[in-house]
Amino acid sequence: MPHLSIDYSPSLDSRVDVAAFCRIMHAALVASPDFPTAGIRVRAHRADHAIVADGDAKTDFLAMTLSVGAGRDHAQLKDAGNALFAAAQSFLEEPLSTPYFALSLEIRVLDPELSWKDTPIHARLSGHK
Repeated sequence: MPHLSIDYSPSLDSRVDVAAFCRIMHAALVASPDFPTAGIRVRAHRADHAIVADGDAKTDFLAMTLSVGAGRDHAQLKDAGNALFAAAQSFLEEPLSTPYFALSLEIRVLDPELSWKDTPIHARLSGHK
């Protein structure tokens, strides 16, 4: 696991190719030595109802939450977060150049006793069935 959830303001669709952004974030996660490819998920959700900061309709946001399983140390998570955030900043250079955009990333570590999974994807990608 890492699962990257992306929430974004509806008007960002007219400024950013969100599907391409998801591909960039996926590539950054795949490039990390700390995450198995089979566990990677990237999904984006447009927040059809959102009010940002002062409520100015020109203001957009993109908020990322990376949920990861336990077992990685702080330095590994910080490195992964730095790489993801840098990739996002590069892709979102245009909206970040305006005073009407907010970008964020948070990493959450899941408690293994409170996280259930059932997926044969790992076996498929490792060549075991």
